[in-house]
Amino acid sequence: MLTAVKTLFTDTLSLLFPQLCQACGNNLVGNEDIICTTCLYDLPYTNFHLQADNIVARQFWGKIKLESAYSFLYFTKGGSVQQLMHNFKYHNTPQIGYMLGKLAGKQLAESEVYNTIDFIIPVPLHPSRLRKRGYNQSEYYARGIAEKLNAEVLVSNLIRKKATLTQTHKNRLARFENMRSVFSLKDPAALRGKHVLLVDDIMTTGSTLEACAMPLIEVDGLKLSIATIAYAE
Repeated sequence: MLTAVKTLFTDTLSLLFPQLCQACGNNLVGNEDIICTTCLYDLPYTNFHLQADNIVARQFWGKIKLESAYSFLYFTKGGSVQQLMHNFKYHNTPQIGYMLGKLAGKQLAESEVYNTIDFIIPVPLHPSRLRKRGYNQSEYYARGIAEKLNAEVLVSNLIRKKATLTQTHKNRLARFENMRSVFSLKDPAALRGKHVLLVDDIMTTGSTLEACAMPLIEVDGLKLSIATIAYAE
């Protein structure tokens, strides 16, 4: 009897306050959560965890020595991933990042390279932007991945020392110059000899990740890998 009443109450709430898919906007049904079953099936997965020389890894060849590099999804203008990322960053839905992180982490757990990760570090926001947005989207993605890799998320070691101008409309060189010397480590010794996974939301030119990597690759014995939610083609 109690179960029936609970189900009726839940169904009534769903009718009055329908939960919508964050990718397509249609009503979620049954046990669906955040993203509907159809969108989950149709998301543009890259499968880069199966390709050591994927396009993300190639972006850093000759620039940064990486163990591995990965993006979970392809990002295209007007696509479902763009809608997901817009809702994630600007509509106070950090749970999107956490869910995508768990899905990505499940893929990465299939790789021997990513199973050696010790720490996961999200690309930090400047405190002023963090206050404005309320959360760091990359941190939620990191926490989802960490759950599947049994790794520890570090949010206070790598810091962003200054706010930067928007990267939109800048070419790769201008983006990197904009990010030069923006990041530093508070405790490099804590990362010695560790395998660190640096994560971000969307990768375009890779300039932000490259700038983040600069202080990390100076740490003795540190091995570095990269993972993002999406790669913008």
